[in-house]
Amino acid sequence: MIVVKQALAYNNNKERCIIAEEMVNGMKHNMIKTLKYYKKKGKPLEEQIKNLEKIEILNNNINQILSSEGKIWQPFYESFNIITPKFPIQKREFRPPKNEMNALISFGNSLLYTTTLSEIYHTYLHPSISFLHEPRERRFSLACDLADIFKPLIVSRTIFKLTNNNMLNKKHFKTDIGTYLTEKGREKFLTEYIKKLKTTIKHPQLKKKVLYRYLIRLEGYKIIKHLLKDKEYESFKTWW
Repeated sequence: MIVVKQALAYNNNKERCIIAEEMVNGMKHNMIKTLKYYKKKGKPLEEQIKNLEKIEILNNNINQILSSEGKIWQPFYESFNIITPKFPIQKREFRPPKNEMNALISFGNSLLYTTTLSEIYHTYLHPSISFLHEPRERRFSLACDLADIFKPLIVSRTIFKLTNNNMLNKKHFKTDIGTYLTEKGREKFLTEYIKKLKTTIKHPQLKKKVLYRYLIRLEGYKIIKHLLKDKEYESFKTWW
């Protein structure tokens, strides 16, 4: 029943746009909250925050929403050079990653994709039926949808900790066709990534502490409630 409703929502442009727009709203909010966190730590991020805040999420159709999503990532990734200048990003490149920061982002994103897919399997949602990204063969696109919401909180902050605390350096990368983490570098990243997933936060609705990892599963539950018309979907937005 859930999968049928999920497929119907995907095929309904209005319903799909409602969910997809709210996903992008969540991404944008979490990016801004992350930048404001590092601004409090003394990083001059006023311009990047302002640029993010003024980006309007157009929602007449899915292509407009996808275009808006692409625009919000640009000032967010630009801020990496300010938060952690150790490995300049220049621009986002991932097929293959062309420098150390792109290698870190790509590796972190792949970990979060796998984690998100695992959490989706704990719900009744079908991982191949998505709302923001287009479903494709050999890709569980709903995991791409949900992972994007949590990248600022989980992947980006893991990267900032690893680089700003000098836990990674040039020797943890190798360059061939592209730039990639060495085995030792991947081990260091994975250790911090797992710590991040195990971080707990007091949930305002559940009235108890939950793991960051569990927040991803809750996102799936919220989509199910939306599909069942129990409660309108509101994407995860960092409240602390």
